[in-house]
Amino acid sequence: MSIETAAPSDAGLAAPSITIRQAVLADLDLIAPLFDLYRQFYSQPGDLDGARAFLRQRFDHGESVIFLALQDGGALGFAQIYPSFSSISMARELILYDLFVAEAGRKRGVGKALLDAAVAYGKAIGAAGMNLTTAHTNDTAQSLYRANGWTPEEVYRQFNMDLRS
Repeated sequence: MSIETAAPSDAGLAAPSITIRQAVLADLDLIAPLFDLYRQFYSQPGDLDGARAFLRQRFDHGESVIFLALQDGGALGFAQIYPSFSSISMARELILYDLFVAEAGRKRGVGKALLDAAVAYGKAIGAAGMNLTTAHTNDTAQSLYRANGWTPEEVYRQFNMDLRS
């Protein structure tokens, strides 16, 4: 799956197009630095080797689908989707677990293009729905999600348990 989009430029001139496509293992070195920055955004220490190893495992085991935003051979952002299921609806669902746009790609439609690619993928495989979670304080992301038809969960409360301790 590949999507081309023209990004607006500040001067009103056509900017080079941004391509959104499904990533493959050969893209690992493009995605890993973005994934590391994404984790740092959520207050985790930088760990490029760990990021690369984590993503490599997802590719090796077919445990996620990653969409990559590219322009002129450089990576601007990514979205990572994990499969899930709903017992209530007895249907496949997806979790848009990671969405990150590097500084160079912000305010250029990259986040929206990645969201659109994730939704198109979900529809193409017959998923019944997709969910995501973001920080309560991430107003920029929440505005993007709302503007693109995502609605906040109001029926169920989510609980977490750390199993590492």
